[in-house]
Amino acid sequence: MAIPFIYNVRSLRARWTSTVVAVLGIAGTVGVFVAMLSLARGFEATLVASGSARNAIVRRAGATSEMDSSVMLEQVRVIEDAPGVERGGAGPLVSPEVVVIASFPLKGRDTEGNAQVRGVSPKALAVRPTVKIVAGRVFQPGLTELLVGRNVAASYVGLELGKTVRFGGGTWTVVGVFDSGGTAYDSELWCDFSVLRQVYQRPQNMFQSATARLASPDALTTFKDALTADPRVTVQIDREIDYYAKQSRQLTTLITVLGTIVAVVMGIGAVFGALNTMYSAVAERSREIATLRALGFGSGSIVVSFVVEALCIALVGGLLGCAAVLPLNGLTTGTINWQTFSHLAFAFQVTPLLLAWGLVFALLMGLVGGVPPAIRAARARIAVALREL
Repeated sequence: MAIPFIYNVRSLRARWTSTVVAVLGIAGTVGVFVAMLSLARGFEATLVASGSARNAIVRRAGATSEMDSSVMLEQVRVIEDAPGVERGGAGPLVSPEVVVIASFPLKGRDTEGNAQVRGVSPKALAVRPTVKIVAGRVFQPGLTELLVGRNVAASYVGLELGKTVRFGGGTWTVVGVFDSGGTAYDSELWCDFSVLRQVYQRPQNMFQSATARLASPDALTTFKDALTADPRVTVQIDREIDYYAKQSRQLTTLITVLGTIVAVVMGIGAVFGALNTMYSAVAERSREIATLRALGFGSGSIVVSFVVEALCIALVGGLLGCAAVLPLNGLTTGTINWQTFSHLAFAFQVTPLLLAWGLVFALLMGLVGGVPPAIRAARARIAVALREL
């Protein structure tokens, strides 16, 4: 015979002070857990969204990122002639690119942040059609003009439209702002690759990478096989999505691990809070428990009743914690991408899956905190408790 659920509700209401403490402890733990996971998810999503299934990025064999890669002009020409590359009115859609890091003062902070400056070819916007000019115009080839991502204009001092900035030994003018839909490109500055090489005194026949627009996503195999079999080039080819997924893995893993450790430590405290609440309930209700046993409710019913009570506390705490982190969804923050050593702006992503994980975590804390007191209640000696009446 099961104990009515209303009994548990009235019990929690009667001990509302200890119940509130336990609820708040679980809510805080769940809030931190979900917030850290949403931080990692936002960073990963920003980088992965930068890639396209129809784009392939070509780098030097063995390079871990664009920063330690080099692709020579002769190799670029081989890439342009490879099968699977989409061809437009201006020829094969391949953008050889130069990448450097420059420091700029961050808005609202007494420090500087590294930004990735990408020297691109005139075909860059055709290779990445998701990048749209939202203010100003495209830079003119041969001039020290900049296109800046929308996060760059919002994050750094002196990089708004129409401003001039000095870096790399040259004076540059911001002539346009672009939006790439919340991807990593929004944290970059784009300019003419030939000018960037000249300002940074780089060899005129060397690039860091080349990005090719494929005729279709399925053309990657044909494109990759042709280049790897060609003795004129020694390169590695990745689908752009896969490349950026690898770029996000290190920091995403770190954030997830640290967030889990913090949540587990806080969770232990929350579990002790739940244990204290439930043990107090057992001590205060020893006569009630004995009376229930005398009325015919078995030990199993007592255990289930107390576990349900603990799970109710955990569920309310979990829902409160999840509700507390919802305002973080879409909030923009920034950090250093350890793969490129540049500042990357991204937004928290509080997804339904993360909220579900938060609730599961809360219920797990409730279960751990509710079972031992429930077993103690079921083992209470009826005769001893009833003598106290």
